[in-house]
Amino acid sequence: MTQTEQPADAAVADLEAAYGQPSQAGFGSAVFYEPIAADDSLTDAALAKYKYFIGDLWERYGEDAWMEPWKEVYARPSGAEPDIAAELRSIDDQDAALSAEMILDNVDNADAARAALSAVYDDPAVTELRVFNLGDGEAMSGLLVVGRRVESADATFLVFLLD
Repeated sequence: MTQTEQPADAAVADLEAAYGQPSQAGFGSAVFYEPIAADDSLTDAALAKYKYFIGDLWERYGEDAWMEPWKEVYARPSGAEPDIAAELRSIDDQDAALSAEMILDNVDNADAARAALSAVYDDPAVTELRVFNLGDGEAMSGLLVVGRRVESADATFLVFLLD
């Protein structure tokens, strides 16, 4: 599936309705859904999606600025009961926690957005979930949430970046 194709999965479509379709806006939020092999690095795939979302701004401000805040702030433990809202609320990194609150509570139709997050990331087929902090090292900050479903060989990325 390319960056611009619509997902066949209704839950991902609902997530897109809440947070936006794939884009290179570099600001706001967007959802990406694409194939990913079981042996591909989820961290590398997340970083590639981050760079794609930032688009031309990546070069304008320089990789160092965008990579300064980049770090994994949460990984779902194997065998854990999935609850993406609780997991995002449990992040103890101060900057990431502020972005998590924005994703969960400060979006249009927050109840529907949380339901869409849950439908995608709490799906028992999601075998790996990670959350990364991101930003430009100055005013912009956000999160990238990625969940992998090995059986269907796909991943869903939510990129959220605001100032």
